[in-house]
Parts: sequence; structure tokens; C-alpha cells
Amino acid sequence: MPVPLNRLFDYSLPAGISAPEPGSRVIVPFANRKRTGWVESSPAHTAVAPDRLLDIERVVDQASLIPTPIWQLLQWCWRYYHHPPGEVISVALPPGLRTGRPLPDLRPRSYFLNPAAELPDLVKLQSRAPRQREILEFLSAGPKTLTQMASLADGWRVVLKKLVEKDWVTVETDVLPSTEAKPGPSLNSDQRAAVAALEGGHDGFKRFLLDGVTGSGKTEVYLQLISKMIARDRQVLVLVPEIGLTPQLVNRFRRRLGIEPVIAHSGLSEGERLQTWSIARQGSAPVIIGTRSAVFIPLARPGLIILDEEHDLSFKQQDRFRYSARDVAVKRARLENIPVILGSATPALESLNNALAGRYSHIQLHKRATGGVLPQWKTIDLKQQSLQEGISQIALHDLEQCLNNGEQALVFLNRRGYAPVLLCHECGWQGDCPRCDSHLTLHRGAAQLLCHRCDFKRPLPDRCPACMALDLRGVGEGTERVADFLTQHFNGYPVIRIDRDSTRRKGAMAKLLEPVKDGRPCILVGTQMLAKGHHFPGLSLAIILNADQSLYSSDFRAMERFAQLLTQVAGRTGRGQTAGLVLVQTYHPDQPQLVRLMNNGYPELARQMLAERQAAELPPFSFHAMLRAESANQQALGSFLRVARKMHDNNNQLSIFGPMPALQARRAGRYREQLLLQSKNRRTLHRFLDGWLNSLASVETSSQVRWIVDVDPQEF
Repeated sequence: MPVPLNRLFDYSLPAGISAPEPGSRVIVPFANRKRTGWVESSPAHTAVAPDRLLDIERVVDQASLIPTPIWQLLQWCWRYYHHPPGEVISVALPPGLRTGRPLPDLRPRSYFLNPAAELPDLVKLQSRAPRQREILEFLSAGPKTLTQMASLADGWRVVLKKLVEKDWVTVETDVLPSTEAKPGPSLNSDQRAAVAALEGGHDGFKRFLLDGVTGSGKTEVYLQLISKMIARDRQVLVLVPEIGLTPQLVNRFRRRLGIEPVIAHSGLSEGERLQTWSIARQGSAPVIIGTRSAVFIPLARPGLIILDEEHDLSFKQQDRFRYSARDVAVKRARLENIPVILGSATPALESLNNALAGRYSHIQLHKRATGGVLPQWKTIDLKQQSLQEGISQIALHDLEQCLNNGEQALVFLNRRGYAPVLLCHECGWQGDCPRCDSHLTLHRGAAQLLCHRCDFKRPLPDRCPACMALDLRGVGEGTERVADFLTQHFNGYPVIRIDRDSTRRKGAMAKLLEPVKDGRPCILVGTQMLAKGHHFPGLSLAIILNADQSLYSSDFRAMERFAQLLTQVAGRTGRGQTAGLVLVQTYHPDQPQLVRLMNNGYPELARQMLAERQAAELPPFSFHAMLRAESANQQALGSFLRVARKMHDNNNQLSIFGPMPALQARRAGRYREQLLLQSKNRRTLHRFLDGWLNSLASVETSSQVRWIVDVDPQEF
């Protein structure tokens, strides 16, 4: 049942109704209402007394909607992550399958300009029906799927319906658009060796780590393998970390493969997500590209799973059902008996350790596909330097030289907004979130203060709320402030800001990046959205602002994340004819790990960090689970966690730490604390969790506390 209870429920089957298969939907009475549940099994006996059993009221699906390997995967998920089964299924399936409604007609549809119709003059149509002209022009480039049509502005469905009624547009069912596949570039020796090694593992379950430097052509390796899978009539699932990367990847796949990839991510409508799920399940889609939750999409003829940028934290769900798409993908490949490829220029230490231990086949790409060299790194020591909006004079000089040479530059700052704090210069008042232990970020363009943790917002005050003074100042820099300064300083050159605020609308990122793709000299200012998956041949300079914010953190994974991010940002440069230069602004240029990263690269630093983790008995050389709890009542929260810890005291097979405040100790008006469990043995940890979590519901204060277990936590 889709409820937050980690258990199954027994019901009786009325006479004359055959038992539905596992994975079928049924309507049952639950908590004085009718609800949709999923059949887990149909045993002959139950421990529940007959007079307490309620009847299933209606069987929605006699046959399972979920293929056996996916159903087995979901069962593994709710046991491994110790999460309520109904919530696991709710996260894994599109919203349209969470009701008792029969499945609608979900066959793929494509929209074409009618070649037999006499179409109107598009220029004349612009004045009287601009939306009709927009759609006709959109379709003139070739047939489009429903998902492609959804990239248009709101209201396109009504306009499209009129065009179909006029017979200017035709609809074809069970057909996905296709074009002639275009040959890719010639592979270098590293890529050819990688394709040969990966192709040798196309039958049966195998795990590969494709470890290639930035710009080494991992995507082209993927495309070569996908082409071979399509030729064998097998389907391929490609997982990417960000929705923003999906459109450009789809375009590249479409050009190279001559087929229309189906996309799956949370930005789609409910109907689009259900249709994607159905098309993949029917086998109509040769290639599915999606974000984290797409790991659960069923395939009729599974052939290969690819997880690109496998190190990315986006693959770990951070609320509700806290699964790792990377680990679930590996488990799914085992159940489907197919190969899985994890690709990255900066592999996660867990994946690298698996490769070094021989559990994964380690395939490396040591050189860039274009033959270019990796960028040169330099530090800018900020001590005794004068800064303008966080940028040193040295960096500004190099920026000017880059633009004068007709090249492009990237200024990286992983902080959106105008300034992280609004301060009164008279009395020292600061704009703080009333619901979190954090400052409100100043967004000057929107004239508001916004909490980046709970989304609380308030209008930008014109006077200090405490002393009524007028001297309110934004302290610190965000991408909005840096972009404004660079626009004024380099008048005449485009300054393009890429962050969550500037790319919120559909198609915004693609439009913003047009000048970059055209090769015109410009400055990109952005957050980590720019750090992965982008290919900018004209980019020769990267400047990393405020690098020190990640150097000293209480999270033992902070240096790993920092090194991955810096390496990925640096990897955007020098992909064309001009060598790349990376400037790192820091007050600590002699920090040992930063020096090692710059001098020897990520692979050597990663091996050093692995040795340190092993010495400290930290993951991947031990196993963690985090009990995360929150409550509006701080006393009840502390009492609950203290009792939870006492339940462990007699267990000497694992260690427990806490209770301790979360790094964000108060969010959205709720206090947050946690217990960390650690064991050298994974099975020992899970055996303890099985009994311990069942006992927590009986703790007296548990009704006042919202709690969840996070297995293999990635953030503290």
C-alpha cells in the first residue's frame, strides 16, 4: 500500500476470482476508504485471523504491469534500503499508474506535415495566427514526437488540434520519427580499445567503469555501442545526472543514430511520463535517456545500461526513498543479465575501489579525442589582493586577454543569486530565514530575499526592519552579482549567466548557449550546471572563484566532491584548437590536496584519498546507515534519538555515533538530528537495521518525530 509503513498487508480473494500476478493493481478497503495497492504475492495461508481479513474489492490488472526483473528489483530496493514497499513503488512508477484507472491508449504518436495538403504562406500566417505558424515551422524540420511537441510554449495542444482538423498536420500511431544515421568521427586508439573491450562484454551481466579524462570522447564510445545494440534489436537505457543535459544529448543521439530517443525525467507532464514508460515497456523505443528515476523504466528487450557522470551526487535521492540510481542500475543489470557501464572523468571512490579490486572491469581513456592537451592549472593567492566583486586583478587581466584573442571564458561560482547575505550597515541586522538556520539570499533581479533550503521568500525591504536605516548592503557574491559586474566591466561582450534561476523555463538553457556554440567571444558565468556534459570548443579560460568554501568541511566526502567539481569545470576548457588555462582563486594555495590535484590530477589524488579512507575505516572500507529525524519539538526529537541509541548499546558488532545535529540543523521550522551507524560488514549492518527499525515505532515520542533511515548516505 502507498503508505509510510514498512510492511505488507494481507487481504482475501473473493471466490470466483483468480489470483492476480505479482505487480498487478487491486482496489482494497484501507483506513475507511478505497485505495489502490499492488499485489506482492498470493500465498495459500496467512497468519492473520480469518475474521480480520478484508476482501479485495476489484482487480484492476489480472496480468502484471511490471516485468519480473523490475518487480524483483523493487523488492530488493525496499529490503536493502529498509523503506516502505508502497512508497518504493510510488517513486519507481509514473504517477498515472498509482490509481485504479485502466491504462489509456499509450501507443507512440508522431506528428507530420501533411505532404498532400496545400499549406498556407507562413509569412502571412504570422500576423493572424502566430502560434499556428510556430508549430508548422517546427514541423517543417521533420516529424516530432509528443515529447518534442511539449518543448513548445504552453497552449500548443489546442493549436495542434486545430491544425490536425484542417488536415495540415497528420498523426501516425506506433511510429517514432527516424532519419538517416550519420557516421561519427574516427576513433583514436584509446576509444577503439574501449569499444572492443566493452563490445566483448555485450552478453550477460558485466560491470564496466569507463574512466576517461574530460574531452576523451566517452559519448562517442557510448554511441558506437548503442548502434551495435540497435542492430541486434536490443534496447539501451542511458542515465544522466541533470535534466538540463537531456536536450543536447537527445539532439546528438538523434543525429548520430537516426532514431528518436525517448526521454524520461521529472520535468515531463504526468501523461508524457506514462507514455514514455509504456513505449519503453512495449519495446517501441530503442534508446531511453533519463535522469535518476528512469532506472526503473521497464524494457521489453534490455541490452545495455549506461550511467554517465556516475560520480554525480544527483544520482542519490535525498528525500523520501533514498536510493542510489548508480547502485540500483548495477543491481538491475544483474537481474536483467546485461552489461552496465559507469562512465566518468572523476569516478566516485566507491566505483574506483571496485575497479581496483577487480569487481569492475576498468577501462581508461588517457587522452582527449581531439588530440588536444589537458588544461594548465594556476593558483591565484588572494592574500593581500584587491578584489572586484570577488574577482582578482590577475583574473580580470587574463579575461580581457582571452576576449581580445576572440576566445571564450568561464567564470565558475557555485552560488546563485546576487549576494548570500543582506546586511544593515547601521545596526548589523541580517536577513535570516525564520524557518531555517540560514541567511536569506538576495536576488536583486527578482527584488526578493530567498531561502535556498526551504524556498521561503519575502520582498526586498527598502529599509532595515530593525532600525529603519536605508543603508542595506548585499555581502558576498553570487552568480547574478558577478554577471552584472562583468557586463559593465567588459562592455560589448556577451555575459551569459547559467544557473537554476536563469534556466527555469523550458528551452532557456539552449537559447542562452547559442552565442557560445556560435564561437563568438563571450563570458559564461555559472554554477555546477556548467561543470558537466557541455562541449565548448571556443572556451580557453576557466576562473574558479571562492574555491576555499569546500576545502574545510566536517563531511569526509567534501574533498572528493571538491576535486571532482574542479576537474569537471577545468575539463570544459581547451577542447578546440587553443590550449586551456584554469585559474583557481584561493587563500590557501599550499593546501596539500589542492596542490596534488593541480600537479598530478584527479586519479592520483583519488588513490591517496582511498588510502586515507582505508586507514580511517571509512566507506568504501566500511558501511554506513544514517537515522535522520526531524521534529518541530526539539525535546521530543532528542528523547527519541537517545532511546534509539540505547537500543543499540548491547551490540558490539557495529558502532553508533550521535545523536548529533545535521549540518543544516533547522530547516522549514523543524529541528534535524541524526544517528550514524557504521559496520565493517554490510550484512551485519542490515541484520541490525531489520530489528532496530521495527522497534523504533514503539518509542514513546516517535509520533512527534518524522524519521527515516538513509542506507549508504552521501551527505551529512
